[in-house]
Parts: sequence; C-alpha cells; structure tokens
Amino acid sequence: MMNAHIARTTLPLLAVCACILAYPSAPLYAEEATPEEKGLQIARETREKGRGFENFTAEQSMVLRNKQGKESLRQLRVKVLETDGGGNKSLFVFDRPRDVQGTALLVHTHKESDDDQWLYLPALKRVKRISSSNQSGSFMGSEFAYEDLGTPEVEKYTYRYLRDEPCLEMTCTVVERFPLDKRSGYQRLLVWQDKDELRIWKVEYYDKKNSHLKTLTISDYNLYLDRFWQAGEMSMVNHLTGKSTVVTWKDFRFRTELKESDFTQTGLKRMR
Repeated sequence: MMNAHIARTTLPLLAVCACILAYPSAPLYAEEATPEEKGLQIARETREKGRGFENFTAEQSMVLRNKQGKESLRQLRVKVLETDGGGNKSLFVFDRPRDVQGTALLVHTHKESDDDQWLYLPALKRVKRISSSNQSGSFMGSEFAYEDLGTPEVEKYTYRYLRDEPCLEMTCTVVERFPLDKRSGYQRLLVWQDKDELRIWKVEYYDKKNSHLKTLTISDYNLYLDRFWQAGEMSMVNHLTGKSTVVTWKDFRFRTELKESDFTQTGLKRMR
C-alpha cells in the first residue's frame, strides 16, 4: 500500500500530473490485448483525460532534504500553457531564497522530438539552453531531473502492462514505461494509476543499471473546474543518495490570461 492521502476522492514531473479529467471512462483496454497494447492504451486514455484545461498558474514550495535530514526551502511560481499540437509549455520562476530569486526555467515539450529547455540566470542576465544530453541532471539541486519536468508524451515511451493491484482504497494498474530516448537517465519506470480516474499515485525510476534509483509518491488530489484532478503534494526520494524533495502546490488558477509570449526566451528575461 502506498503512503498517500486521498483528497476529495469517491497521477515531468513537476507539472506532468497537472490535469486528469474526472469523468467516468470505458474499459481501459480489451482483455485479449497484449501487455504492450494494454500499456499503450492506458497511456493514451490518460492523455485524452488530461486535455482541455487550456492553462493554469500555481505556487510551489520545494523542500530539499539531505541524507542527514537538513532542509532547505525554495518557493516558486509555475505557469503551464496547453498547446494544440501536443506538448505543453511550462515556466518555473523562483522567488526564494534570495540567492536563486529570479531564476527561471522554460520548457517546451514536444510529442516526438527532444524537449526544448532554457534556464534564465539573473546574476548573469543571460538565458542558457539545457542540452538534451544534460536533461538527466538535477533541477536546481532537487531530486527532480530536468527530464522529469516536461509532459510525458505518449510517443516517447514504449509500454507494458504488468498487473492490477490494490492501492489505498482503489485498484491501480501497474505499467512499465521504457524511454525511447537513449540519453534518458532512466532504463524504465513503473507507474501506478487508479483505474477510475487514471490519477498517478506512484512512480518508480530505474537507472541505466536497472537499479531502483528514485520513487515519486503523489497525494492530496483536488478537483478543479469540476473536471480536472490536480495533486497537492509530490515527494521524490533518491534511494542511492538518501536525499529527497517534497513539492507542495497551492493557489491553482485555471484559464487565466496567459499568452504565448509569456513562454518565450525573451519572456524569460521579463520574469519578476
């Protein structure tokens, strides 16, 4: 059983689990389908349920803990824009502490090609592009990698359904995902999603040596616009280093006045 609390109930990442439609759905897959077909169908259904939110803004608190339990706190703002062609645009802006204030990350996720990521460093007053070969690196010292921050597009993985099993008070599917990008820091991921709403509750990450590298647990889901489930807390634990990062979300605002120009390299430099 997973360590998570269900909020108002009857899932890279930081914005990856943003929106899951709260509508009843047809069976996820045909019983005669292969494990690979079942896994792909669950991924496609998850994507369809997440469409239509248009955009949202929110605030995040990020607590970084080292192996000895020492903590550091970071606060940031998040903006996410849904795009018609698949692949959302996300913007993360740090407000605290002072030494990272104004630092901003812009992510353009693409369905099949490499994601585009740019980091604005206010001390240098310049925008730095994050190379695709460096996306397995740590995001601002956290246990989230750069590759965890974009939308996990269906076309960037192959899938294998493993089983159904009890999780919390629900039944979850367990699906194995294999990144197609050879530069990914992961060999595979195991993903737990409840069958009713397709919310993600847990993800296990395995490194290139197939060692269990990290576990993400997701909790405190809330319903917005009577359609979309959004997690309130995400906890990433690194099993090799003993470090962890806990992200909490608040003040969600959907369908705001966000513009395409907010999600450009030029827009990065205007962030305050």
